[in-house]
Amino acid sequence: MWLRILAIVFPIFIIVMIGFAYGRKHRPDMAAANGLNMAVFLPALIFSALAGKTFDLASNTQLAMGGAVVVLGSGLLAWPLAKLLAYQPKTLVPPVMFNNAGNMGLPLLALAFGEQALGAAVVLLLVETLLQFGLTPWLLQGRLHPRMIWREPVFAAALLGLMFSLTGWGVWPPLMSAAKLLGDISVGLMIFALGVRLSTAKLGSVRIGLVAAVATPVTGMLVAWLWGTATGLKDHELDMLVIFGALPPAVSNFIFAERHHQEPDKVASMVLIGNAAAVLFVPLALALRL
Repeated sequence: MWLRILAIVFPIFIIVMIGFAYGRKHRPDMAAANGLNMAVFLPALIFSALAGKTFDLASNTQLAMGGAVVVLGSGLLAWPLAKLLAYQPKTLVPPVMFNNAGNMGLPLLALAFGEQALGAAVVLLLVETLLQFGLTPWLLQGRLHPRMIWREPVFAAALLGLMFSLTGWGVWPPLMSAAKLLGDISVGLMIFALGVRLSTAKLGSVRIGLVAAVATPVTGMLVAWLWGTATGLKDHELDMLVIFGALPPAVSNFIFAERHHQEPDKVASMVLIGNAAAVLFVPLALALRL
């Protein structure tokens, strides 16, 4: 069991460590690489996963609903926790809600359940990304920005992939091969970029970082388990949902906090300490569900 868990998490954490070490030494500007990933490589991955013959939208509907419940339920639990500990809810709640479904979630679920789980992992990523881009401006500033969502290439790729999936149209095999080759770049680059980003994060507050490091996976796994057992999710879907809930805060939380001037140093601490704590919580989730 533990050898299997090690085989799943080792590739992810070793690439994060390589990115962290490289970032510490060379301080690379990852803006161009991250921009390419969001504009080209990740959309290609999403399109190839959703348009592929192995993806079935109907079989992932319950999982998508579960992903939304995990995100929203974690936020509902984090709000009174922030009040209890005298933190600004606008600072604590978003990092607890929005976890690392991209940089860590995609490769983790693919390694744990095989390439056939990539479509389900993409669905969870899309659900969370849609909620994050839709709700974070409202949480931080009290207003919604729907246009921000539809400007993202990942959603155009998702709609195109779903169109092929729902209509049963086959993608020309050479075109699908090209999309898969581009998509393969995305996962490794996301993990490496996470390490580089963490190497530049500064500890603004260790205490709130520790709170988020524990609250994010605990609330996520709790809500996932409650929802899955209450709705009768299939075992493999519940397994994926619990592991999704165990993921640490996403780096994008820091970007939003910096953009909206919402205590970015504290959010950086939550992201940094939370991702370090994933060394404990991710194997725990795998041990509970595999």
